Amino acid sequence: MDGKIKSLPLYLHITLLSVGLVAVTGLVLRHFGDAIPGIGEFGLLLGTVAVVALVASRRIAAPLAELAKQAEAVRRFDFGDHPQLRSSVQEIDQLGGAFDLMRDAVRRFLRINRRLATETDFDALQPWLLDKMVDIAGARGGVLYLVDAGDDTLAATALDAEGGKASGMPGLPRLQQAALPQLMGNARATLQPANGRMSAVELASLGLDARFAAFGTLALPLRDRREQLLGMLLLFKDGEIEAANARFIEALAASAATALETQELLRAQKALLEATIRMVAGAIDAQSPYTGGHCERVPELTFMLARAACAAQDGPYADFGLDAEEWEALHIGAWLHDCGKVATPEHVVDKATKLETVHDRIHEVRTRFEVLKRDAEIDCWRGIAEGGDRGVLRERCDALKAALDGEFAFVAHCNVGGEFLSPDKQQRLREIGARRWQRTLDDRLGLSRDELARHVGEPAPLPAEECLLADRPEHRIARPAEEAIEPDNRWGFRMDVPELLYNRGELHNLSVSRGTLTAEERYKINEHMVQTIRMLTELPFPRHLRAVPEIAGGHHEKMDGTGYPKRLERSQLSPLARMMAIADIFEALTAADRPYKPGKTLSEALKIMAHMRRDNHIDPELIEQFLRAGVHLDYAEKFMLPAQIDAVRIEDYL
Repeated sequence: MDGKIKSLPLYLHITLLSVGLVAVTGLVLRHFGDAIPGIGEFGLLLGTVAVVALVASRRIAAPLAELAKQAEAVRRFDFGDHPQLRSSVQEIDQLGGAFDLMRDAVRRFLRINRRLATETDFDALQPWLLDKMVDIAGARGGVLYLVDAGDDTLAATALDAEGGKASGMPGLPRLQQAALPQLMGNARATLQPANGRMSAVELASLGLDARFAAFGTLALPLRDRREQLLGMLLLFKDGEIEAANARFIEALAASAATALETQELLRAQKALLEATIRMVAGAIDAQSPYTGGHCERVPELTFMLARAACAAQDGPYADFGLDAEEWEALHIGAWLHDCGKVATPEHVVDKATKLETVHDRIHEVRTRFEVLKRDAEIDCWRGIAEGGDRGVLRERCDALKAALDGEFAFVAHCNVGGEFLSPDKQQRLREIGARRWQRTLDDRLGLSRDELARHVGEPAPLPAEECLLADRPEHRIARPAEEAIEPDNRWGFRMDVPELLYNRGELHNLSVSRGTLTAEERYKINEHMVQTIRMLTELPFPRHLRAVPEIAGGHHEKMDGTGYPKRLERSQLSPLARMMAIADIFEALTAADRPYKPGKTLSEALKIMAHMRRDNHIDPELIEQFLRAGVHLDYAEKFMLPAQIDAVRIEDYL
């Protein structure tokens, strides 16, 4: 015995109840008829019947009450465990069984739809979906096809062979929609399910085993929101698929089509975003021939360091890990870390010499020296013509020309820039600059409106005596009011903004002590972080990518809070932002395509970074992981010149 209650139809229950009531009534009258006359006899009879009816009705009603309770639970989407409904009334028993099946079907449908809605791995979703379809249909196998938007063919994306799990990308031939087997062609034409059988020849054209010819085939078209063919599902089964299962499969297929279309749209959007990101990075690199690989190399190095941190078995990063969404955020942040450079003028990014703007103004200075040398030569010959001592005048002229040659050579050397320009050299520049030369042409002719507006006061009478090197009022370019950074700005920027937008004074530029950039130009370079954060903050990133601006915008911050643009300390920066900082510095030190310096060797770069580690400018734990995992060597082999890769002992830099 399985313990199942023997059920009977409701009409039999009513019949038996009626018979029982009559029998009870008869027994009562037989035993108590003589003793209880009149009203007493009727009352006893009525009471007895009422008790029997109450007991019987409660027995019938109890399962219905439980069924109502479970129905209310389903209405509230409560699909928890409930007692199996059993009744001696056949109809109620059948109703309870049907309700259990309905609840299980709804629960199963919702569970599958939840997976369809939440699965982010498109390649994993397809074989999983096919497995579910095959299982629900009780099929022997199946194939899932999706329409390739590129060539409008049907491409098999998942295969479920008999007795196994579905696998993705089965390598089956692509199908031209105009030359499908008849069954599939019918389903495509009508966008309705088609039942039938497929011949061995047709199966061979699909790249499928001929044994499926012995089975019935269901071709189920998948439609998108525009009622266009999205794909097709083939199911192979012994006999016909039950009508109830067929309708369930069709409903599930509709949900699956929506999920697949959504996933395809998301994948297309991600591909578009990826292409846009690389386009922006490529545009930034193309903007400067000297930093052409920076936006590619920094992400590569960042990913190397992130993978090393994830692989750490001990130390501070033993428990560090990144999920798929965090990797995506890092990927985008790394590739867009310098997107603000699109707003940085090219002549600032590429400033190779101190006097360079759009062109190198050393040529103007050279012309002035040439004028002075010609003036010296003219004065010499004028003196000789007027009866002066030819030898004395010639000697004086040659000495002045030699002095001018030496002074220009010094100015030209200062123009190139370098590691350090000492105060005594700056003083010599000022002395050279004090030399006078004569200008005979109006310096306001042929100027743009903006440049002309910077010439204040009345023009000097011609010919005009001017300093050989000068810082003139027209060299000072005012900063627009909109470029000011308010102390309470919503981004949290904390940067010292120079008074001027640019200062193109000749002495001002030539006296730069390190490199080629003035304070104004250095700020303009640094301002790319302001633009980067502003640009990325304005983008409508989804929730899982909200960290992108922080990852991209923190690679110039220092662990002691002296970096820019927000002066954040280590505790205020995510590990990914700190990784970006190390990657950006190491790439900049070793890059061989900078206009103002050669690429450092491996040992030179690590020595500088060791100093930065001790000064609390970079994360000491991450730089240690960087070295112990050999990330510096992996990067060097891939991106550095062979001459730059020298022998290093990591212990020397920790």
